[in-house]
Amino acid sequence: MATTNDLKNGMVLNLEGQLWSVVEFQHVKPGKGPAFVRTKLKNVMSGKIVDKTFNAGLKIETATVDRRDMTYLYQDGQDYVFMDDSTYDQITIPAEIVGDASHFMLENQSAIVSLHDGQVLFIELPASVVLEIQYTEPGLQGDRSSAGTKPATLETGYEIQVPLFLETGTKVKVDTRNGSYISRVND
Repeated sequence: MATTNDLKNGMVLNLEGQLWSVVEFQHVKPGKGPAFVRTKLKNVMSGKIVDKTFNAGLKIETATVDRRDMTYLYQDGQDYVFMDDSTYDQITIPAEIVGDASHFMLENQSAIVSLHDGQVLFIELPASVVLEIQYTEPGLQGDRSSAGTKPATLETGYEIQVPLFLETGTKVKVDTRNGSYISRVND
């Protein structure tokens, strides 16, 4: 048990038998009336996001979530195989749970796998990853401005928008939260 004053981003709550992850929260102290906490919660199983308001100091039940450092090994059909870095046990995770993280995963890449009672809840990748552009249309001479973008296919097969001057074979840093281009990476 915890109170709404203890909320943190990423914390997992057990509300009415369902697990909800705190996406963001805000403590509000209005001029009149009691303080309250405004939250945005994501259902761990379905991915549905809802806004919920709690009274300040209200007791809420937290879920015990075991976060383990794991290494992504390979894809086996629709499933993904990870290895626990401490025990070397291999675990198979279905594509529905991996979700959009698969767009940014390369073999032997580290990730944090969150488990609750032995069941995999979700996968957390680093905030950004470095990936190589497999294919993009060649840029035109003189296209050095940051005004335009073009589609580029990454080595994972995922397509993002990159500035016009980037070419095939260039390594780029990509934000894993929203799939946006951050910067070019020089070797």
